[in-house]
Amino acid sequence: MKRRKSAPTFKPYIQNQPSLLPPSLDERIPANHPVRVVNQVVDSLDLSALLEGYQGGGSSSYHPAMLLKVIVYAYLRNIYSTRRMEEALTENIHFMWLSGDSQPDHNTLARFRSRRLKNKVRSIFSQVVELLVEAGQVSLKEGFLDGTKIEANANRYTFVWGKAIKTNKEKMKQQLKDLLDYTDKLAATETGPTPEFEAINAEQVKETIARINEALKEKEVDPKVKQKLRYAEKNWPAALERYEKQEDILGQRNSYCKTDPDATFMRMKEDHMGNGQLKPGYNVQVTSENQYITNYTLHPNPTDTRTLPEHIESFKQLHGTVPEALTADAGYGSEENYECLATEGIEAFVKFNRFDSEQNKGIDPFNPDAWEYNAQRDCFICPQGRELVHVSQSKRITASGYEQQLDRYQSLSCAECPLKVKCTKSENERQIAISHKLRAHKQTARSKLTSEEGVVRRKQRCHDVETVFGQIKQNKGFRKFNLRGKAKVEVEFGILAIAHNLAKLAA
Repeated sequence: MKRRKSAPTFKPYIQNQPSLLPPSLDERIPANHPVRVVNQVVDSLDLSALLEGYQGGGSSSYHPAMLLKVIVYAYLRNIYSTRRMEEALTENIHFMWLSGDSQPDHNTLARFRSRRLKNKVRSIFSQVVELLVEAGQVSLKEGFLDGTKIEANANRYTFVWGKAIKTNKEKMKQQLKDLLDYTDKLAATETGPTPEFEAINAEQVKETIARINEALKEKEVDPKVKQKLRYAEKNWPAALERYEKQEDILGQRNSYCKTDPDATFMRMKEDHMGNGQLKPGYNVQVTSENQYITNYTLHPNPTDTRTLPEHIESFKQLHGTVPEALTADAGYGSEENYECLATEGIEAFVKFNRFDSEQNKGIDPFNPDAWEYNAQRDCFICPQGRELVHVSQSKRITASGYEQQLDRYQSLSCAECPLKVKCTKSENERQIAISHKLRAHKQTARSKLTSEEGVVRRKQRCHDVETVFGQIKQNKGFRKFNLRGKAKVEVEFGILAIAHNLAKLAA
C-alpha cells in the first residue's frame, strides 16, 4: 500500500504583524557580547578632558561618550570608514543599541575622530590600560617591544627625496662656478675672486647672476652660455626656495610624501607587487604584555634602532613608570639603547645584531667580540696570540645625536701570520675600532639571553607582540591608515589599540 506523503509545516511568517509591546534591542544582545564590554568600559572612563572641548550655546551636540563607543566598537568590528559606521547605525542592532538609536552622520563621526579625539586619545588609552591592570590582565612590569610599518593614506608616487635635493644643489653650485670662471676669462674687468659656496641659496644666485650679466654686457658671449644664464636666472632662485622649504619638512629624514608630509617612504613587507616596494608610511612601535597593547608610538624613521628612547619616555609619561624588564629583537641592539635601558633601571633582554648568528654558527673567532682583552695592558689578543695595542681614540656622533667613544687598536706583527687571509682583507696590519661600553653591554646581553629565563622571554616575545601585529594586520585587515598627518594617524592607531585591548578582554 502506497504511503501518503504528509503536508509540510512552516513557522508563521507575517511581515506587518503589529506588536503590542515594541521589541527591546537589549534583549537581543547576549550578555557576554563585545559590544557590552565596550559600553561598560567607556562608561567607566573619565571623559572630562573630552567634555572641556565643547562650548556652550548653539544647537545641541551628540554626547562624546556615545560617539566614542560607536567609533571604538566600529574599529573592533573592522569598520574604519565613517560612511560605513553611519550605515551600521541604521542597520546593525549592536550599533543601534550602543548609540541609543542616535544616528550621527559620517561627517559628525569624522570630525569627532580627527578633531575632538586629537591629543585626547592617549589619555583614554591610558585609562583602559589601568582597568586592565586592576583586572589582573597586565602588570606593566613586563614589556615585549617590536615595530611594524603601516602604509600612510598618501599618494605613492608624489615623493621628495633628500638625496635628490642635495644632488641638484651641488649641480647648481658647480654650474654657477663654471659660469663665473667663464666670465673671468672673457671679461676685461674681472668679477672679483670666485666665491666658495658652502651652502648655496636663492639670494646668492640672484646676486651672482647679476654680477655675471653686468660683466658680460656688450661682450660676445657663447649662445649656450646665454641660454644657461637665462635659465638659471629664471628657475634657480625659485627652485632653491622650494628646496629650502622641502628640507625644513624633511628634517633628518631622507624622504617624505607630498600628500602627507609626515609620512616617510619605507620598504613594506606587505606589498601588492611582491617585491618590497617603497611606500609612504609610519613606523609603529608597540609594547605588549599578555598580547595586550600597553604603549604605542609612531615614528618617521624606517629602522627600529632610533625609536627606543622616545618609546620608553612615552611609556613613562603614559603610566608614570617603566617596565622592570624589556624583551626586544636585534633591531634595538645599539649602545645608545642599552645605555637608555640601564639608565631607566630596565632589565634588558635585547639581542644585538650578531646574536642569532652566534647561536647558529658560534662566535666567529676573527670577530673582536670573541677576543681576549687585557685591561692592564690595554690590548686585545688575536686568535694567533698576537697583541693589538691601543693607537688612538675618537668620538662618533650618531644620527640621533648620541656620542660614542671608539678606541682603535692595531697589530704590530701581521706580516708573517698564517691566519691573516682569514682575519683581514687589508694588506696592512689588522686594525679594530671598539666601543668598550657596547662590548660590555653585549657580554651582559649574551649572558641574559642564553640563560633559562632569557630563552623563555625570547620565545614569549615571538607569540606576544608579533601576535598583536598579526591580529591588527591579518585578522582586522588594518594595513593602511585612513587619516593623514602624524597627529591624526596617532589618534587612529590609539583607537585601534583600545579596540584591540577590549576585543581581547571580551574574548
